[in-house]
Parts: sequence; C-alpha cells; structure tokens
Amino acid sequence: MSLDVNPALLQPGATAPATAAQPKRPPAGAPDAGTGASFADALKEASAASPGPLRFSKHALARMERRGIKLDENTLGRLQEGVGRIKGKGARDSLVLVDGTAFVVSVNNHTVITAVGPEHMREHVFTNIDSAAIA
Repeated sequence: MSLDVNPALLQPGATAPATAAQPKRPPAGAPDAGTGASFADALKEASAASPGPLRFSKHALARMERRGIKLDENTLGRLQEGVGRIKGKGARDSLVLVDGTAFVVSVNNHTVITAVGPEHMREHVFTNIDSAAIA
C-alpha cells in the first residue's frame, strides 16, 4: 500500500518519502495523453463552434412586429453571417446593418436585442455597442 503525500503540506525544503507516488504532470501546452489534444486546442475548437441559429429577444420580436420588419431566409442568413464575422473580431455588442435595417446584437449570447427599420433610422441613437458591421 502506497501513501500519497500532498506536496503542499510538506515543510519547505523537505521531500516526499520515496514510497509516495508522485504524479507526473505534462509540461504546459503538451497534448493530453488520453485525447491527443491540448487544452488550448480543445478550447479553441469549442469557441470556434457555431452557437446555432440567432435568437431574438422578446423586445426585438415586439419591435419587429410593431415596425413591420420582416425577415426572409436570405436576410436572416446575411444577419447571421455578419454576427459570425464580428464575433471573430472579439465584439460583444454590435450593430449589424442588413439592407437598411439595423439590428443590435449581443454577440456572446447570439441574441438580437432590437431592430430598427430604415423609416425609423433617423430617430434613433445606438448606444452601448462596441462595433458595427454591414452584412
């Protein structure tokens, strides 16, 4: 029977008994023996994965209905593509313009916050955004 010794509990300068099993740690950035991929690679792959289709907040849906903003598949695809581009740049809250319609999007949540059609554009000031894209 071997005794595992926590190195943090040893006196400074003391070493663990020779019978204690010392876990060996791979150097930082080294691939994981079990999967063949490093943590950094796994994190990069997970962050690059598409978060799925855009969601629309209740506020955005109400604004779109009240302002008569309709989305067809082409427009929705361009909006999603624009959000994907700005996500790659590290944006958090963005204004995405598609055919004169402005969408304020929470990039991290992949959620449209509000929408403004071209006929209401002059009346609005967009705040709390860190980027803009034309899709």
